[in-house]
Amino acid sequence: MSTRSVRLPPLNSLRVFASVMKHGSFRAAAEELLVSPQAVSQQIKLLEDMLQVEMFQRKGRVIEPTEQAIVFSHFVRAGFDEFTEGVRRVTNATYRNRININVSPYFATRYLMDRLEHFRDRMPGADLRLTTMIELPDFAADEVDASIQWGFGQWKDLDVTLLVQDPKIICCAPDLAAQVTCPADLVRHTLLHPVLARRHWQHVLTHLGVPAREAAGEIEFQDAATMRRGTISGLGIGLVSRIDALDDLETGRLVAPLGLDVLGDMPATEIPGFYLVLPKAHRRVKSIAAFCDWIISEDWPALLARR
Repeated sequence: MSTRSVRLPPLNSLRVFASVMKHGSFRAAAEELLVSPQAVSQQIKLLEDMLQVEMFQRKGRVIEPTEQAIVFSHFVRAGFDEFTEGVRRVTNATYRNRININVSPYFATRYLMDRLEHFRDRMPGADLRLTTMIELPDFAADEVDASIQWGFGQWKDLDVTLLVQDPKIICCAPDLAAQVTCPADLVRHTLLHPVLARRHWQHVLTHLGVPAREAAGEIEFQDAATMRRGTISGLGIGLVSRIDALDDLETGRLVAPLGLDVLGDMPATEIPGFYLVLPKAHRRVKSIAAFCDWIISEDWPALLARR
């Protein structure tokens, strides 16, 4: 099979293109790059001429990326991520064995902390640094190598691996239980949900055959622990993680008015979970790859199955 060499565009043109795609305008890109809008326009024209592809459609002062530009931007961004990681790794000796991990607070407390020694046994020389942020970090700006995120696996242009599902049980305080005898009763009450999953309740209601309608009220919480406390205090009806719910049901703090397994047959795509998320380029660093291999190999679902 023969291969044809490809002439790459100038790095400066690619940098300008990435900035325009990021900001959606030539002027904003010019401000970020400290050049004139005309200079930005010239670099984009140079890129288009070299590739023989139109990248942006000009509509007065507004530009819209073409389909080719959207596809190309994924590869350009990945390339700059590679450059950034490479420079950081080869110029900072102190970073070579350091692994900066961001972990969902819930996963950290419920799953990870008791098993970290397993990784230290595998890589005793690794300098593991943990932060806990709920939102997906900016891997470059926050200097994060890998993240464990709660969600539905929706992160584009990143390496994403499901570690364990986080099935929910519909729960409420004992005083509310008598008012929830069928799925239709749910929308007569305030529904509690985390800020990262505004549509999760809608998926649950659809699964239970409840016609689309607004609930009596909704309250968003920044994290699962606070939402759980709100459910226990009677603020409304919550979707509580199975591990926590079984503890609270056993002590009588919560009730599952529709049963434990009413959501057991939801489609897998609508069941949240904890995912290992990182830029693809980071997998090429030996220490990060070792961490990824370890955390994927651990049997996290076994902890859930014990409950």
